[in-house]
Amino acid sequence: MLVREYQISGCKEITELFYNTVHTVIAKDYTKEQLDVWATGQVDLEKWNQSLQEHYSIVVIESEVIVGFGDIDKTGYLGCLFVHTGYQGKGIATAICNQLEQAVQGDITTHVSITAKPFWKKEVIRLLRNSR
Repeated sequence: MLVREYQISGCKEITELFYNTVHTVIAKDYTKEQLDVWATGQVDLEKWNQSLQEHYSIVVIESEVIVGFGDIDKTGYLGCLFVHTGYQGKGIATAICNQLEQAVQGDITTHVSITAKPFWKKEVIRLLRNSR
């Protein structure tokens, strides 16, 4: 598993990972209408690239495929954290969080999906234990 900073060459692959994750992994907790609003399939690669470049954005690569990505801004807002459907539960989200945590000083905030709440509860417990 390779964790590295975002590069523009991965933008299309990231948007596909995002769409597929929303419409498969997250689909169990939301209606089709909600999913279609969240991930429309109509991708503006320039806007995605601009956002990913403005934030500290990283990707996780396995066998030359982007299997996860995340980003955080300078204020500590973690905007994205998505893992490929075939790589769920393999520590990729935790690896992304570990890297993003190091990029900011102070508190980290985020908005999480219903699907992601169990992961974030474990992550908060891990952070609290490590801060002792």
